Amino acid sequence: MEILDSLVIGAGQAGLSASHHLKRRGIDHVVLDADEAPGGAWQHRWDSLTMRDVHGVAALPDSDPPEEDGRANAVVPAYFAAYERDHDLPVVRSIRVDRVESTPAAGTGTATGTAAGAVDREGLLVVRAGDRTWTTRTLVNATGTWSHPYVPYYPGIETFRGEQLHTHAYPGADHFRGRRTVVVGGGASAVQLLGELALVTDVLWVTRRPPVWRTSDFTPEAGRAAVALVEERVRRGLPPASVVSVTGLALRPQEEAARRLGVYDRRRPMFASIEPEGVRWADGTVQPVDAILWATGFRPAVGHLAPLRLRGPAGGIQLDRAGTTSVVDPRVQLVGYGPSASTIGANRAGRAAARGVAMWLAVHAAGSVPEEEAAG
Repeated sequence: MEILDSLVIGAGQAGLSASHHLKRRGIDHVVLDADEAPGGAWQHRWDSLTMRDVHGVAALPDSDPPEEDGRANAVVPAYFAAYERDHDLPVVRSIRVDRVESTPAAGTGTATGTAAGAVDREGLLVVRAGDRTWTTRTLVNATGTWSHPYVPYYPGIETFRGEQLHTHAYPGADHFRGRRTVVVGGGASAVQLLGELALVTDVLWVTRRPPVWRTSDFTPEAGRAAVALVEERVRRGLPPASVVSVTGLALRPQEEAARRLGVYDRRRPMFASIEPEGVRWADGTVQPVDAILWATGFRPAVGHLAPLRLRGPAGGIQLDRAGTTSVVDPRVQLVGYGPSASTIGANRAGRAAARGVAMWLAVHAAGSVPEEEAAG
């Protein structure tokens, strides 16, 4: 049986960055990616999202970022594909991981020193995808959030006769032309899609809380402060929050036409329930609606890690101060989780994860930490 030193799940920005740094350290590994082609979540984003909308993409390690304009779902996948090829990264497709399990430490036959059913943190990790398995000493999870869209439950949601879509499957503004549409959500995607929809149809914005608008420039210092707040959450074992939840919202030039139409000023608090023909407000009145667009975000796609029991009492996976190593199980690194769920954060996390893998291997495979690692 081949035993890998590490295995990366996911070939988005964080996964490719981690693979690059693992390879640079000479750590034997493979990258398993669920998609049929390179590009991570970018290849699935809506056609109207341009590189101008996302303000570019941070460069992967030892490469130049894409500079051309155009659709983000074409430019970024092409960049990732070239990076995989040019750096000869060991990506295997199309592999959708079902679960990750821990085997007992060598020679024990059972979970050493643990209660029945507990996870042995000294054993090997077995990664399962259908009838295929890989065995590894360490794991870098880079599955992000795109495959796990979140739609909150409201009474009557199953009775609605109109169309309900999540931004995960947003088909473009023309799809909603002439249909009264409610956009639910207080994040950046809701603001952007309202900017498109308001130009082609009657649209209404609803959120659970009043939106927080950014009144000052988003400086590098402000960005670092925002990321630090998100990092603090995962260090405490809380579920990660989005960076925009602490930076606030801002309108771009693309949303100016919608702003002049007043769409951002007519926001309403969340409806109380959903009716077959619309939504019911707290005062009992019903608003006729043809479509509901849920811009309600995503949750970390970490269900396959459940057998490792990484979640703490607060519901999140607690990470160390470096922001990637699971406190409960140091064999596991998480990138693209919490503060590293951005192209810039993903690069830093990939480097930190590779270092975390090297540290674990040095202690458990060689029995000591190299002097340069201990000093780092």
